[in-house]
Amino acid sequence: MGYQAGENTDQMVNNSPKRRPLPWIRLSMAAVLVGAIVVIAAQVFEKQLHHEGEDVVAGPIVPGTQFPDETFSGKDVPQPINFSHKIHAGDNEINCMFCHTYARRSKVSGIPPLSKCMGCHTTIATEKPEIEKLTAMWEKGENPKWNKVHDLPDFVHFTHQRHLKRFLFDNEELDVSDAKRVCSMCHGDIAEMTVAKKSRPLTMGFCIRCHEANEGPSDCTKCHK
Repeated sequence: MGYQAGENTDQMVNNSPKRRPLPWIRLSMAAVLVGAIVVIAAQVFEKQLHHEGEDVVAGPIVPGTQFPDETFSGKDVPQPINFSHKIHAGDNEINCMFCHTYARRSKVSGIPPLSKCMGCHTTIATEKPEIEKLTAMWEKGENPKWNKVHDLPDFVHFTHQRHLKRFLFDNEELDVSDAKRVCSMCHGDIAEMTVAKKSRPLTMGFCIRCHEANEGPSDCTKCHK
């Protein structure tokens, strides 16, 4: 009787259905693999896009920060008006946020409306060719169709508000008038440029190095929604 009971038990064990891995385990493994491939591809692309050690210049002087020094030689982007950042932000020391008013409270920095430009240029430098073009647009009720210079992929979530808060407004060693020093971290020395040109790589590795050096978030969902 004991022998038969043991034999029946073995048969029941052998005949029991085998457990298969749960579907979510396979999906998780696949997601990790795809993520790893994407990261590796991004790193390879970054190395092709920007070679370490080339055209490296001193980073902007922003107290309490460590910032990647990589530079980037972007394309000349044609604009309807050859707006000179050097004249406005450099020579005349106009605060970046005077024109880019959304930067301190929004994801985007914002392009100033033509009415803000004409607030000055109805009386200032009216004889200059670029101002004459600006005035003609104003009289026709048209707005300049600006072309993007610093255009990030749609899957990247960047907010000017959070970065200005971290590096400018919460920085006890800086005043609001020092905004251009913070802006130069990502945009280069914009106050020395005429028409804006991309001068930082703004790649994933570039951003990660800044986050690591300045205790920024490392959670993927902070930048990728």
